Amino acid sequence: MSLEIFAYSFMQRAFIAGNIIAIICPLIGVFLVLKRLSLIGHTLSHIALAGVALGMLLGIYPVYTALVISILAALGIESLRKRYNDYAELSLAIILAAGLGVATVLISLAGNTSGIFSYLFGSISLVTSRDIFLVIPLGILILGFVFFFYYAFFLLAFNEEEAKLVGVPIGFLNSSFMVLVSITVSVSMRIIGGLLVSSLITLPVATALQIAKSFKQVILYSLLFSLLAVNTGLLISFYYDLASGGVIIICNVIYLLAVIIYSWLKNYINANLSFNH
Repeated sequence: MSLEIFAYSFMQRAFIAGNIIAIICPLIGVFLVLKRLSLIGHTLSHIALAGVALGMLLGIYPVYTALVISILAALGIESLRKRYNDYAELSLAIILAAGLGVATVLISLAGNTSGIFSYLFGSISLVTSRDIFLVIPLGILILGFVFFFYYAFFLLAFNEEEAKLVGVPIGFLNSSFMVLVSITVSVSMRIIGGLLVSSLITLPVATALQIAKSFKQVILYSLLFSLLAVNTGLLISFYYDLASGGVIIICNVIYLLAVIIYSWLKNYINANLSFNH
């Protein structure tokens, strides 16, 4: 493999967008996983497909409509979570069912379903300059918001009641965080695909949790594994003409399995050494 890959403008765009997405997905995912809300990413990724179908039907750039629809859905989830306080997962089931129903109808009305394939599974060849001009500012927005409210999000992730007692504006931050998740999902669809983006949000975090010893280490390892998976996946998908989203997720799974095996072997060796002594 040579550096000729970077001579192609579409690959330059794919790597720029891919690396930004590789940072924002696990960064959001860490807080989602610790709040035990991993399925929100899965729900919103399916809702975003309804936005894509709506954009195709109306002749609007699909990522724009996906952003609007998923943000509305995210706020709807947050509202329903408060209404079903003891059954919070019902909010996800309700929004997911509604989104899939609307997406199915809109896709059938749009007629031309070939274009939606790239949004389902990701495509490096279709990343445009418009995507870059959208991903970069939104990526900076997400990074800035998370770092500015880092300690507040940290408290919310572990104990929402304690966060409320110390004066954290939980209503504002929960709603804002849901909007950030929906933005992350929408801008990631070009590279990862709507059906797979939730995996990039959770798998690097799951890998990091196997070896991290602190909250900050979880974030750092999540970013590391995500960046490795995205860059490896983009290279493989280019040279073997494969769907980028699927390859990136497979790389994530391989890293997760490798870390699990490493952790098991390490514990096994340490246990035997302790026994022998």
